[in-house]
Amino acid sequence: MGYTGAASFNGNPGVPRVRVLYSFPHKLGADRICYTAWHQVNGLAAAGAEVLAFPGVLHRAVPANVTVRPTLAWRKLRIPYKVLGKMRALALHDHIVAHRIQKLAGEIDIIHAWPDAALETVKAAKKLGIPTVLERPNAHTRFAFEAVGKEFQRLGVVLPPEDEYYFRQDLLDKEEEEYRQADYILCPSDFVVKTFTDQGLPRHKLVRHGYGFDENIYYPTYTPRKKRRGLTMLFVGVCAVRKGVHFALEAWLKSPASRDGTFLIAGDFLPAYKERFSDWLSHPSVKVLGHRNDVPELMRQSDILILPSIEEGFGLVVAEGMGSGCVPLASNACTDICQHMQTGLTHKVGDVEELTQQLTLLCNSPDLLERLRVASLAASRQFTWVACGKRLLEVYREVINMHSEERFGTAHATQEGRF
Repeated sequence: MGYTGAASFNGNPGVPRVRVLYSFPHKLGADRICYTAWHQVNGLAAAGAEVLAFPGVLHRAVPANVTVRPTLAWRKLRIPYKVLGKMRALALHDHIVAHRIQKLAGEIDIIHAWPDAALETVKAAKKLGIPTVLERPNAHTRFAFEAVGKEFQRLGVVLPPEDEYYFRQDLLDKEEEEYRQADYILCPSDFVVKTFTDQGLPRHKLVRHGYGFDENIYYPTYTPRKKRRGLTMLFVGVCAVRKGVHFALEAWLKSPASRDGTFLIAGDFLPAYKERFSDWLSHPSVKVLGHRNDVPELMRQSDILILPSIEEGFGLVVAEGMGSGCVPLASNACTDICQHMQTGLTHKVGDVEELTQQLTLLCNSPDLLERLRVASLAASRQFTWVACGKRLLEVYREVINMHSEERFGTAHATQEGRF
């Protein structure tokens, strides 16, 4: 890896390629955060970055101009995460990446790492003078543990020890040390930023970027919508306390929308959580679909996409819903892209009365619903993965510039776009 020469400008004369080492300890291209990371790598490559990816395992192909060197796989052989144990596997990935970068001094401009597999990598990078950014796909871990734990207690539902939001002091200690050691933390929303500043981290260390959606998969129907009686509201995701499905259910059943409309819930439930709200889930207007592979089509058929989360990083599903023609109803923990009364409606976390009023408003105001739908569709174009790749590349340049100024008192990149 390395610069391709002075003539390599990505279409911007005088601006050389950014050489990024992208360290991702999981299966790049699988589900959830693995899907997010895969799109980031693709978006960076499309934006013109020179990407060296170190995934644990490559699950899905990436562009030919991305160099891939897995850490937990060799050809068809893979180190099984379950056998090794998740945290041991992540630590091994971190150790391998830290060892490899010793030989890449002078060939990397920035290192992008992910949680629970960054500490050794970041320390090795510091010795070599390479700036690091740490991805933070969710809120500060301490906040997440506390906020979700309190809601489980309030509901009287037992949080299983294997749940990712079950409090673990060792995990929290490790992640907080990663926060301290990384040069900058990548935050996909202002909500995430606030959870970090509330825990005492300096604002200058928190860098805003964002996630997106694939417009080739999530797009609106191109035929006029049939006039029908009642609203169709859709929830997509893991049906967990963190996602606030119970808030959505309560507001739905209190609103007139439940008389003639349909509330579709696409996702798997935690058994104890499902049992706790079995009466609400059995209402004739509520349809529990389970895990679905036709989510884009469900979005195209629905009027509203609801995400009343207690804790969230960005709310990818909101962007996907907007791109598909759904009007988002999102809590203020979810995303910055849903602007109240402009591209959707937002409510305070856990405020069922406010959410009930919003559902009632949309139920009684089809013209408002259509206006929001048109505006959210137009706004969604700013949040494709291609656009996000360009923004992330800009963030890298800003970080490299800041790091250079701190080390040498000089600037080697743009002076614009400070955090």
